[in-house]
Amino acid sequence: MKYFFEWWVGARYAGLTRRGSRGVGRDKFVSFVAGMSMVGIALGVAALIVVLSVMNGFQRDVRDRMLSVLPHIELFVPGQSPERVLGRFDELSAVANEHPSVIGAAPFVAAPAIVMRGQSLRGVQVRGIDPNSEDGVSDLRSQMVGGELALLQPGDFGLVIGDTLASLLNVMVGETVMLMAPQGSVSPAGFTPRMRQFTVVGVYRSGHYEYDSSLVFAQAQDAARLFRDTGTAGVRLRIEDMQAAPQVSRELSGLLPPGVLSADWSRNNRTWFAAVQTEKRMMFLILALIVAVAAFNLLSSQVMAVKDKQSDIAILRSLGATPGKIARIFLIQGALIGIIGTALGVTFGALVAYNVDVLVPAIERALGIQFLAQEIYFISSLPSDPQLADIVLIAVTSLVMSLLATLYPSWRASRLEPAQVLRHD
Repeated sequence: MKYFFEWWVGARYAGLTRRGSRGVGRDKFVSFVAGMSMVGIALGVAALIVVLSVMNGFQRDVRDRMLSVLPHIELFVPGQSPERVLGRFDELSAVANEHPSVIGAAPFVAAPAIVMRGQSLRGVQVRGIDPNSEDGVSDLRSQMVGGELALLQPGDFGLVIGDTLASLLNVMVGETVMLMAPQGSVSPAGFTPRMRQFTVVGVYRSGHYEYDSSLVFAQAQDAARLFRDTGTAGVRLRIEDMQAAPQVSRELSGLLPPGVLSADWSRNNRTWFAAVQTEKRMMFLILALIVAVAAFNLLSSQVMAVKDKQSDIAILRSLGATPGKIARIFLIQGALIGIIGTALGVTFGALVAYNVDVLVPAIERALGIQFLAQEIYFISSLPSDPQLADIVLIAVTSLVMSLLATLYPSWRASRLEPAQVLRHD
């Protein structure tokens, strides 16, 4: 209980203990400013927690939906025809399966194309797959909302498209579309692109707008015949821990035959994830300014408190209080305001962050608006993923700012001379 006196006086100055009637009017404005500082800190901390949680949830949902149709790792052979690479599937998959983290392998062919239906044209990315082994590397079969993935058979030239693309082309299961490859032939009549009629045998919905509107699946051998030398072919892999994909990809590179390359999902989508991480850091810095403004407000309230309590400081010094004790009183006052404001902000921010999936739909229904347009943000609902590391970092940042804001007023209070103060009273 060595510092009980400083804690008691500091708590009283912070408005946490009851005062007598004397001096209440004089302290009211200072207490109001201190209270607003506390509220400002709480709002800043809560805003930081909610925004970072939503950004974490956005990144998690987009990543998971991407990887529901995309592989964790791809092994491919550039510069060779897809048909030739597909003939090496057993060789490449055997090498990949030597790694203990690999739990699934399937062949693929990838190439850009244009899909046509009547007067409608859409650029798409074609993925040739083997429906029998696709379950081991993606969740495509569980995402089917029409037709059957098993209908992708060699020679039938079937096509599975996203529900958004089906709506844009106004096509249903059983109807035909024309797929045009970028490669063609040159004749005296000019350039003739390679085209093939495909039958839509299935429709899927991944929840990721970009893929649902531009990614189509065909049987691997059919895709290899259509694209010939323009497509890229290889093996799609799924591993136990998607976060370990970069390391596993590097380890597989040392096992693969010459000419075979390995690329993981983080490398294939590096630009998008780097942009999200940069945006998250910038949002943290921008919203941290709210806490900084509240900390400056706390500094102002502390300066006002020191000015208002000059007589009290002089009396305490006359009774034997040392400059260090005076400084600790105002340090404790500011620290209590910062701690309480931070605690309130963490509590409120965590409550909102953990209930975003309930609060946002309720607000959207009440106001008749939609916060997220799926064609812009890839997802239609606002996700949230509160992470303990972010919450701790925000709380520590708030406490440090609050503590720094109390240093100068506390130092000024400790420098007051009792004789000079009492002479003017």
